[in-house]
Amino acid sequence: MTPEQVSLVQQSFSKVAPIADTAAVLFYDRLFEVAPQVKGMFPADMTDQRKKLMATLAVVVNGLSNLESILPAASALATRHVAYGARPEHYPVVGATLLWTLEKGLGEAWTPDIAEAWTAAYGLLSGYMISQAYGRRDAAE
Repeated sequence: MTPEQVSLVQQSFSKVAPIADTAAVLFYDRLFEVAPQVKGMFPADMTDQRKKLMATLAVVVNGLSNLESILPAASALATRHVAYGARPEHYPVVGATLLWTLEKGLGEAWTPDIAEAWTAAYGLLSGYMISQAYGRRDAAE
């Protein structure tokens, strides 16, 4: 990621943070719509899960300026996701859902440059998480 992309991700996330609860609801509603098979991996009451999602995103977004600082947490998260039943092919679906949620949350502030920056950030982190959890880089394998 370029420094400009990091900045775009951080600036755009600061606009989503005030609507974190709404964004988390949008995210999970969309995820369960496009990938209903993953719903069983989540609790019936999603309140805490939604909070965890937004808190994790905040840590990751804030840590993009110093990527090495968030890699241990990303590795641990990847390992936990394996225990929940997550598979490499879930990562692209989650990424597309995240981008969709951000686009909805940002509205007219969602630009091609912001989309590209978020795509780069998600690709970088998800690739790392997949390699940590499954020993490979490519989610499509």
